[in-house]
Amino acid sequence: MNEPTKFIGRSVRRLEDRPLLTGQGRFAADIYFPDAWHMRVVRSPVAHGRLVSIKPEKALAMPGVHAVWTYKDVAHLPPIGFRLTGLAELEPYRQTVLAREEVRYVGEPVAAVFAEDPYVAEDAAELVEIAITPLPVVLDASGPPGAFDGDHGTEAGVIEKKSGDIEAAFRGAHAVVSLELSIGRHSGVPMETRGAVARYDAATDILEMHGAAKVPHWNRDRLALMLGRKPESIQLYEGHVGGGFGIRGELYPEDVLVCAAALAFKRPVKWIEDRREHMVAANHSRQQHHRISAAIDKDGRILGIDDEFFHDNGAYMRTHAATVPDLAAAMLPGPYRVPAYRARGHIRLTNKTPCGTYRSPGRYESTFVRERLIDAIAAATGVDAIEIRRRNLIDKNAMPYDLGFGTLGTRLVYDSGDYAKLMDRLLDVADWPAMRRNLEQRRAAGELAGAGFAMFVEKSGLGPFDKVRIEMSPTGAIDLITGVASLGQGVETAMAQICAETLGVDYADIKVVHGRTDRIDKGLGAFASRVTVMCGEATRQAAVKLREAACTAAATLMQTPVEALHIVDGAIMRTDGSGPSMRLDALAAAVGGLAAEAEFTSSHMVYPYGAHVVQLHIDADVGALVIERYIVAYDIGRAVNPMLVEGQILGGVAQGLGGAIYEEFLYAENGDPLSVTLADYLMPTAHEVPSVQVVITEDAPSPLNPLGLKGAGEGGVTPVGAAIASAVDDALQWPGAVTRLPISPQRLKALIRRSARRPGAAMPPGR
Repeated sequence: MNEPTKFIGRSVRRLEDRPLLTGQGRFAADIYFPDAWHMRVVRSPVAHGRLVSIKPEKALAMPGVHAVWTYKDVAHLPPIGFRLTGLAELEPYRQTVLAREEVRYVGEPVAAVFAEDPYVAEDAAELVEIAITPLPVVLDASGPPGAFDGDHGTEAGVIEKKSGDIEAAFRGAHAVVSLELSIGRHSGVPMETRGAVARYDAATDILEMHGAAKVPHWNRDRLALMLGRKPESIQLYEGHVGGGFGIRGELYPEDVLVCAAALAFKRPVKWIEDRREHMVAANHSRQQHHRISAAIDKDGRILGIDDEFFHDNGAYMRTHAATVPDLAAAMLPGPYRVPAYRARGHIRLTNKTPCGTYRSPGRYESTFVRERLIDAIAAATGVDAIEIRRRNLIDKNAMPYDLGFGTLGTRLVYDSGDYAKLMDRLLDVADWPAMRRNLEQRRAAGELAGAGFAMFVEKSGLGPFDKVRIEMSPTGAIDLITGVASLGQGVETAMAQICAETLGVDYADIKVVHGRTDRIDKGLGAFASRVTVMCGEATRQAAVKLREAACTAAATLMQTPVEALHIVDGAIMRTDGSGPSMRLDALAAAVGGLAAEAEFTSSHMVYPYGAHVVQLHIDADVGALVIERYIVAYDIGRAVNPMLVEGQILGGVAQGLGGAIYEEFLYAENGDPLSVTLADYLMPTAHEVPSVQVVITEDAPSPLNPLGLKGAGEGGVTPVGAAIASAVDDALQWPGAVTRLPISPQRLKALIRRSARRPGAAMPPGR
């Protein structure tokens, strides 16, 4: 009996790579329309001040300059709204598309210049004269709140998560372990900067925006609301996207300006930002300061955790609203039993670039904090850190495990997991005892070498829905149309694999259409590692319907009971292999095409999990960390394409290393950003990123979708800072040495000096 070819679980080649490898990619900068005007944004040169005047006359006098907009030209546009976690108390802190009366960060859009080419626009922008009266600058989010405006302070809101009796836990504790920890300000810095091209067609009354990413349908609907148009009169088009990482594709002031200008001028309008603009204007993230305590019993078991933290959100609340601090507070417990828990996150505004999400938002931060706390408990009790973790892990028999609160509008219930099994698997792969013995010998010889370990739980598969439509034309061509987006993560390949195996065709014969609001009426896009889970199951359901429709139609033509038919390698045949068969494309031609659609809904996320091990040594002379081994174990539930999962993890580790060792946006005392080029904002290159060993397991399929899928987009990033910090402590033989990320060379050298002054410490060779 013939069986359909299996594609789910195979590392087949990516479908999306050929145009990129052959130079046929079409990014936002590649979009061209005749007679387009080009926009350049005039940005605030000061961090905080009162706008006194904006004089565009010199710019307007330049040949080729068509217009200069200031706030009065866009005063009818409301502030940009919230997409996630939009608490009502945060609304007064939303950003207008151009500064109104005050500027609140260096890089804030103040005016927009429209010219015949980008070079004229850039020159003209420098001629726009801005007068600003300086106002006091707030840079410390953990200090006393200040004034945002006449009616509001700089503490925009407070996030709180709690379960159990926290006061009783601390009253009954054998000991209390407390830490103060900080995470620096990072950003995604994708290879492709932001860009948007808008065009208005008066004949059809359709406004197009090209260069969309991440959440095209939400951006379409928000633009419609802001511009006073019907959603169906605006269409967004996603081309190729040179990286997203959470910061690309949100609705920014520049996107709205381009669309409003295309409507006003009845001309295509194009805007592409340069790298400096990107560094000061695209969303930042991460910066938090935590004061955390754990109540423990005499054996180091956690009775309760109490965390108060300050989240620096920059100058305004953008589309993500409270998402990052909410996730930090909700996901901090990780894979451990925490009978009593309280987290209070203060959302503070400062005179810095506004913040949003960055790959593993809230979890990179809270995993660093939690794993530092676990290591501190081990040091306080004298119990090995691995054993402390083992004593506190949630048992597999406790699944599903309800944490007692929610995040992103869903109840936080771990769906499945065997955390101890994964930990043991990683320790076996690393040969942890031998690694520890070798490092002890090296330290005895005077070398600063150590190993670190960190565990985490991820969230993925955020709903509430995803919709897919599969169309087979009379020629047999198959289009899988979805409302998700592609940011390079392999959407086309993974969805084609699921569709192909379910339908009974070759995955290479399926064209996946995404990021186009004109092809499907709704969609939630790509974020929160949701695509494979939500779109994958919607794809499976739609493919099942199409397969059933095809077999039903073929049953009549082939005079065979429908239950006796199935599809194998694109041919409709009897399940027993007897009798004639019929090609699926021939059936499509005979019936004039086929189509099916499905919508998968889910009110709960799914929770993959993992652990990282790192071995490193310290070059004390230059304050450099040299990574010798890096091993990741990750349980994906079920991997559609293991190669894609591994690729996501490898890329995530690289970004995690950047945030752990190199990357940080710093500011001068007056609010001037100091990290505005890639010479100042250090990023890991191929030389700094080590070879990473990836162990993918499928021990805990999710019970919340038939394929058992979980997400893979962020597991490579989440615990890197925690694992690196643990390894540095080990190298220095100083528990709790690292309290701040990134561990820059300057900070590392300071730690080495302080470590050498500790009682019983030995100086490294050559010092």
